[in-house]
Amino acid sequence: MEVVALTGVAAATVVIDEDADPDADAEGADAGDDVGRPIDIVQLYPRDMNIYGDWGNTLTIVRRLQWMGFVPRVHDVEVGGPAPRRADIVLGGGGQDSGQAKVYRDLLERRAWLQALVEIGTPMLLVCGMYQLFGRSFDTIGGQQLTGIGVLDVHTRGESDRLVGNVIVDSDQFGELIGFENHSGQSFLGEGVQPLGMVRRGHGAGNNGQDGTEGARVANVVGTYLHGPVLPKNPRLADYLIGAALANRYGLMRVPEVDEPYTEQTRAVAVTRPR
Repeated sequence: MEVVALTGVAAATVVIDEDADPDADAEGADAGDDVGRPIDIVQLYPRDMNIYGDWGNTLTIVRRLQWMGFVPRVHDVEVGGPAPRRADIVLGGGGQDSGQAKVYRDLLERRAWLQALVEIGTPMLLVCGMYQLFGRSFDTIGGQQLTGIGVLDVHTRGESDRLVGNVIVDSDQFGELIGFENHSGQSFLGEGVQPLGMVRRGHGAGNNGQDGTEGARVANVVGTYLHGPVLPKNPRLADYLIGAALANRYGLMRVPEVDEPYTEQTRAVAVTRPR
């Protein structure tokens, strides 16, 4: 077992324990003590799908869980590597086209596992490239058609023009979302999936630069093109993922409050940045 200090997060530690039984409680914790049991966080392919610092989303979930009194445990799932039997939160980031190609076959082999997690309500955040691969299909700019794992009814096609810049999105559930996009894939939502929100600022931004939508929602799964990373700038979204995990795992319906006086100040600066 390895205890790792998280870069850029003062005094934060997280247990990374791939050899332990992921169905066991944290060492020394009472099985009836909800706060003492670990929350298992799965990172999908952080080696190849982390080009825009999306690992910061994991840092945010870990830190907020610790502030709430929980013990987080992170499992990195890499190509050909093991996956835990239990996952409370699943996170996946963006990568270069070469990174997507590298993880694609492995992701298809894990389709049944991931779809089963979706069906039991596991919260997931999928950013950019992983958002695309969780869709129905992706037509690359090179003419190759990739079949996604079909969690989201979303079709993506690669284009020569990139959508790049700061974006502000209005979400019915999460309020004002702030992030940065940089993608050439243009995504179109099918039936049965709702957008994460509608673009308020950022001409030609969002899923495809045409219909004003950004991201996708189904069950407890959130897909988005927002980097930044997105969760530090949008704590309501982070706490939604945590809240869904706590409800599934322990039956807790309310997320413990976190005192964070600087978050709104940071967001106030972020919304002033030009496209």
